Amino acid sequence: MLWLDKVLNNRQGSAVSLGAILLWIAQRLALPVVPVIFPTQMLLRADPEESEEMWLINPFNGETLNEHTLEVWLKGNISPVAELFNEDLDEADNAEVIRKLLDTLKSALMEERQMELALRTSEALLQFNPEDPYEIRDRGLIYAQAGLRSRGAAGPQLLRLNSARRIPSAR
Repeated sequence: MLWLDKVLNNRQGSAVSLGAILLWIAQRLALPVVPVIFPTQMLLRADPEESEEMWLINPFNGETLNEHTLEVWLKGNISPVAELFNEDLDEADNAEVIRKLLDTLKSALMEERQMELALRTSEALLQFNPEDPYEIRDRGLIYAQAGLRSRGAAGPQLLRLNSARRIPSAR
């Protein structure tokens, strides 16, 4: 569930939708909380001024997270050899949060077989980076699942996807 009005009414949602609401509240209360787009989900990072220790919060359930938990998440969701880096906990800018929200929304819409809305969401994501081979791939998948023909030339898109397969890092 991603629509923020529904999240508020039903008091449940994804980590990114709940995190967006919590960020808004924290900002209004002048709390030192920032978003972190961790490889598995959005987190919140609190950097209290009087403490040298940062707190990482799972917006889905409010639990604080430690380094061990984050490493387990990486190994279980990304790769058994994945490692936690300091950059994984960097503050995300607003555009990154919006992209994460849209990407999560697109995945939920595809799972619910709402292909027209998923396609519109994919096209919104392509506004951030029109050359993103993963998003071009996802848009093609949406067209295929909806039984539609893709707009535009398939040749350059397939070339970009074939090039993307050689990229060693995953999205």
